Amino acid sequence: MKRLSCTHVAARLSIAGALLLTGCATKPQPLYYWGDYQPQLYGHFMKEKAPQEQIAKLEAGLEEARASGRSVPPGYLAHLGILHAQAEHPDQMLKYFEAEKTRYPESAAYIDFLLRKVKQPQQGAR
Repeated sequence: MKRLSCTHVAARLSIAGALLLTGCATKPQPLYYWGDYQPQLYGHFMKEKAPQEQIAKLEAGLEEARASGRSVPPGYLAHLGILHAQAEHPDQMLKYFEAEKTRYPESAAYIDFLLRKVKQPQQGAR
């Protein structure tokens, strides 16, 4: 009788252990899709790559994020806007700045600051 009971306990413990290990094996998905954002940002500040090259990589990352159903991190769209400003694409710049403000309302003050900075040289040229 005791032997049967120990066998059942051992079986139950091994099943519980397997379930516990399986539960620990699945790691949570990251909140944001980072893609190549961090290396591109580093490259931007180190002036390793031209804006057009960075734009291409980040826009490809944006498509990958959409395909995976995840959001890009805060600042991603704003950085794309900055790159478009450097490449002298004002329509694209505004598109990405507005998208950043819409997706992350807490960035509105920063985006408004960037927009003011962009408009200053134009006012001085008149």
